Amino acid sequence: MNDNGYLNSIGERAKSAEKILAAASSDVKNAALLKISEELINNSGKIISANNTDIENGRSAGLSDSLLDRLKLDNERVEKIASSIREITALEDPVGKTLSGTVRPNGLKISKVTVPLGVIAVIYEARPNVTADAAALCLKSGNAVILRGGKEAINSNKAIADIMRTAAANAGLPKDCIQLIEKTDREIAEKLMKLNEYVDVLIPRGGKGLINSTVKNSTVPVIRTGEGNCHIYVDKDADIDLAAKIIFNAKTSRVSVCNACESLLIHKDIAEFALIAIKEQLDKKGVVIIGDEIVADILPDVVPATEEDWYAEYLDYKISVKIVNDIDEAIAHIAKYGTDHSESIITENYEAAEKFIAQVNSSAVYVNASTRFTDGDEFGFGAEIGISTQKLHARGPVGLPELTSYKYVIRGNGQIR
Repeated sequence: MNDNGYLNSIGERAKSAEKILAAASSDVKNAALLKISEELINNSGKIISANNTDIENGRSAGLSDSLLDRLKLDNERVEKIASSIREITALEDPVGKTLSGTVRPNGLKISKVTVPLGVIAVIYEARPNVTADAAALCLKSGNAVILRGGKEAINSNKAIADIMRTAAANAGLPKDCIQLIEKTDREIAEKLMKLNEYVDVLIPRGGKGLINSTVKNSTVPVIRTGEGNCHIYVDKDADIDLAAKIIFNAKTSRVSVCNACESLLIHKDIAEFALIAIKEQLDKKGVVIIGDEIVADILPDVVPATEEDWYAEYLDYKISVKIVNDIDEAIAHIAKYGTDHSESIITENYEAAEKFIAQVNSSAVYVNASTRFTDGDEFGFGAEIGISTQKLHARGPVGLPELTSYKYVIRGNGQIR
């Protein structure tokens, strides 16, 4: 079957499944999610075996350590995937909620009620946990999902999707409410971006290349997620020990994720003391500091920064560091080089914190905390399908409420106009 026929078949099955899933009760959906969680644990050996094949193939293909970390599954990570699904199960059903209501002078009762988006396609890279997170969130919110993961994780994705499909079917839902595209070439992804007849929303989750390609080529509406050039600004009134602790966590707790700190801005008045304290922490993990001339004058072994470094999402043990004259320069730098993901200010100055919150236009803005909290689980959403860096229709972690739209329901007793 050619690509068009293959995708049309998947789209038709998704549309059929969507109609059943959209009408499913909360009890049925929750039973399916609990069954999925149980079966993922029961079949963890199968998942890890498939993942080991992907890891071996990735090493042979020369994937970096950070990409291999994104790709890797073990018992702990499978348990976390299953735990996230149980958390999603416990959350309130986002479908069928009355957002507002009014009674018109003519007696018409108008209600605004939440409904699923329909069929959601998700294109993502070497993150097999996305297969489970995206499918579970879509199922709970009444959306059929078409998944297209990267070739690096194809064996892991197939194992997870097969288990989830069978579990959903055993719980009384159509197994085609979850479908995985097993072709991993770029052409199939580009055709999926134009599958308007069947797909209502497309969500890309990955690096800059994938995001830009999707936004440029898709005729299906897109929720843009992904790239994170996240900044931390150390203000002149910062607690330097606190700053060093936060920066160490934001940079090194997991370098391969989009909410890791990639860029550091430091006020000139505290540059020397702050840099020494911060470097002492970052040296524990061998983080390479890429800095401007002032940074290089203060610290040894600094790699000179280029213009490209201020834009970079390293996803590695590297961090760009710039000394700024004041908070205004820090905010301007973030506006120019940032990706509207997550930024943090470290300060004991209330006015500086409030100014940073008001003027930094990212989807998540922190005061005295690590950027690593920009995550659906950490925000109490159970999981997220991605971190939206746009303004319509969702921002930040895309959880259950963001996977719904609404319609107006009008009840009358014979009114005519």
